Amino acid sequence: MTDKATANGPDIQALVEGLARARVALAGDVMLDRFVYGEVSRISPEAPIPVLRVGEERVMPGGAGNVARNLAALGARVDFLSVVGDDEAGKELKSALDAEAVTSALTVDPARETTVKMRFVAMGQQVLRVDRETHLPLGNAPTETLIAALTAALDAKDVLVLSDYGKGVLTPAVLAAAISAARGKGLPVVIDPKGRDYARYAGADVVTPNRKELGEATGLPVENDEEIVAAARALIMQHGIGAVVVTRAQAGMSVVTADGVTHLKAEAREVFDVSGAGDTVVSTLAAALGSGLSLPEAAALANSAAGIVVGKVGTAVVHGDELAAKLRERELSALEAKVAGLESARDIVEAWRARGLSVGFTNGCFDLLHPGHVTLLDKARTLCDRLVVGLNSDQSVKRLKGEDRPVQPEIARATVLAALQSVDLVVIFEEDTPARLIETLRPGLLVKGGDYKVSEIVGADFVQAHGGRVEIVDIVPGFSTTGTIARLGR
Repeated sequence: MTDKATANGPDIQALVEGLARARVALAGDVMLDRFVYGEVSRISPEAPIPVLRVGEERVMPGGAGNVARNLAALGARVDFLSVVGDDEAGKELKSALDAEAVTSALTVDPARETTVKMRFVAMGQQVLRVDRETHLPLGNAPTETLIAALTAALDAKDVLVLSDYGKGVLTPAVLAAAISAARGKGLPVVIDPKGRDYARYAGADVVTPNRKELGEATGLPVENDEEIVAAARALIMQHGIGAVVVTRAQAGMSVVTADGVTHLKAEAREVFDVSGAGDTVVSTLAAALGSGLSLPEAAALANSAAGIVVGKVGTAVVHGDELAAKLRERELSALEAKVAGLESARDIVEAWRARGLSVGFTNGCFDLLHPGHVTLLDKARTLCDRLVVGLNSDQSVKRLKGEDRPVQPEIARATVLAALQSVDLVVIFEEDTPARLIETLRPGLLVKGGDYKVSEIVGADFVQAHGGRVEIVDIVPGFSTTGTIARLGR
């Protein structure tokens, strides 16, 4: 069964503040990303290549260092461990991490060269990339040093992240020791994997391959939802992994466990650059798990963060305030989605019934929402699985209440109703009564508040004739929109 995960349950500000409280231990392959920006206005006379006139150079931590940057941008407290060479690039990396407010412990291995990726950029496009790197696995001495430092770093942490870029830092010995130590302390282990051998990641709680990496690791097709789920479960069964979070570019993200699946749609409006998007996903996912969120909730946050970062140019990060703004935007979109026209509402209700959910209905003008309205809706929602609210249009309210009503236009009234947890769907109707709406939606429950008799309730006979029931619920006395308006002297 596929569920739609959201992070709208808790307060948005509380969610973001929770990420900032997460304490994260991070280890992996670090590299120095050097960007050379300039202009190209001519082709070299020596060869058919562009001539870049350099204007600016920037350096920043890359690889696992970018995961550290993302964690720091979210406000999480991160201890970052890696290995660099005894060279100038290693020193630059340390300075760059310090500038990002990342606490780092970089083991120096004279036998290694610090990985440097130099990108030459003109007019927003990379024209050349030059790499200097070592792929050899760590020797015994740096391996022992890294394992000891990493084991110590797990004290007072909430989650362990291992970011594998295949440069030799996360050897099987380092991975096994790190996973074992974290599990011994009850910490979730999140791994951004590399290569085809996932036996190296046995015992991890979450791995985050992209779709291509999943296919390469399993040798299975990964073209659609069903194939991706099958491939992810193959990894879970073969290597004792708790869950696989598959990033799928424009198709979003899939969260797969042995007995559950959650598919999340991509949230990006425009995609400028996918560089480092996987780092943003793993960092946000880990910080969210470290703050106590469930895996589907954490994945929803990570999906939102990915939607932000791909709209930026270069290897970028997502800050806490950006994520909060994105969540608020999504919340508003969700409210809009709860307001539907008649035909859309009929399809939604039929889908609910097909899932075996009971559907209730109530209606009203709901002009200036008051405690009486809230009580009615809360009580109605306890009697059914899904509650539809029929809302009188502005013209309908004018006919019923007078030319000076409604106080609030229909879109404002619908938005306020949609924001209530007790309301699952709002449908605006133009008629004076909801009879046509009730006959179209065919609810199994009709609810009214007050001292009505069943025979006086519009639609009661239709609902009962089709096997449904009618309920009259008590509401909080002393509240009415008309009375409120009168007290305001309108």
